Amino acid sequence: MKIMLANPRGFCAGVNMAIQTVDEALKIVGTPLYVYHEIVHNRHVVARFEEQGVVFVDHIDDVPSNSTVIFSAHGVSPEVRNAAKSRGCTMIDATCPLVTKVHMEAVRYARQGFRIILVGHAGHDEVVGTVGEAPDAITIVESAADVERLQISDDVPLVYLTQTTLSMDDAQIIISALEDKFPQIKSPPSEDICYATTNRQHAVRDLATEADLVLVVGSKNSSNSVRLTEISENIGTRAYLMDDVTELRDAWFEGVNSVLVTAGASAPEDLVQEIVHHLEKTYGGKTEDRLVVEEEMHFNLPVTLRVMKQNA
Repeated sequence: MKIMLANPRGFCAGVNMAIQTVDEALKIVGTPLYVYHEIVHNRHVVARFEEQGVVFVDHIDDVPSNSTVIFSAHGVSPEVRNAAKSRGCTMIDATCPLVTKVHMEAVRYARQGFRIILVGHAGHDEVVGTVGEAPDAITIVESAADVERLQISDDVPLVYLTQTTLSMDDAQIIISALEDKFPQIKSPPSEDICYATTNRQHAVRDLATEADLVLVVGSKNSSNSVRLTEISENIGTRAYLMDDVTELRDAWFEGVNSVLVTAGASAPEDLVQEIVHHLEKTYGGKTEDRLVVEEEMHFNLPVTLRVMKQNA
C-alpha cells in the first residue's frame, strides 16, 4: 500500500497560538483555568487540557468572578467580553487574528450603514462571535437557496463576509449566487477564508485523485476537517473523518492500494502518526511525504499573556 502524507496538514498558526496560550497560562495562573468554548475544535486537545485542570465552559456565567478566562481561537462577541469584564475576570484573548480580521470588517461595515451577508454555518462558534459584533446588520446564508430567499431593496448597500473555515468551492457557489442576485454587493477587501484552510484544501484537491481512499484526522465539530472529506468525495475519492486510530475499520481498505492521509487545522500530529504507523504495520504500507504548499505563518501570543509572563 502506498501512503501519501499531505503537507500542509494539521495545526495552523492560529491553533498553535491558541494551544500555546493555554499551556503558558497553566504555568502562570495554575488551575482551575477557564476557557470559554473549546480552545480549538478537537476532542483530544480538549481532553488533554481537561486532564491538566482546564475547565471548558459554554456560558460565561459558569466562570467564577475574578477568575482568569481564555477566549477560544474562534472568537467571541462583545457581549461575552462585557460579561467577563463585569465579573472581574482577567481575559486572555486567543482568537485567531484571521477571525479578528473578519470581526473588524463586520464592525466597520456596520458603522458605514451596510447590510452584511455572512456566508457561514449558523451556530458555529466563529459565526456566533462575528454576528455578535453587529447583530442588527448581519444576515447569515448557508447555501445558494438561502440567497434566493433574501429580500433586500436595491438601494441598501450590501457587503458579504465569510467564515474563515469554509470550503472554497462551496463558498464560491454562494458568493456567485449573491453577485448574480445583488450585482452591487461589495466583497471584503481581502480573502476571509484563511490561508491554512485554503492550503489544506488545495493539498487534498491536488492529491486525492492519486488515492483510492482519503483519511482525514479531525473531530466531527471541526468545520475545516469536515470540508476536507467533502472535497475528496466531490473529486470522487472515498473519504473518512476520524478522531484517532481506534476508528479505523478493516473494511475500508479492501481493494485499496493507495491512501492519502491528511489532518484538519486543529488535529495534533501525533494522532496522524499513530494512523500512519498502523497502516504501515497492518498493510505493509510505504509512506511518502507530498508537499503542496510551504507554510511559514506565525502568530504571537496574546498581549495580555505576554504581560503576565513578564510580570510572573
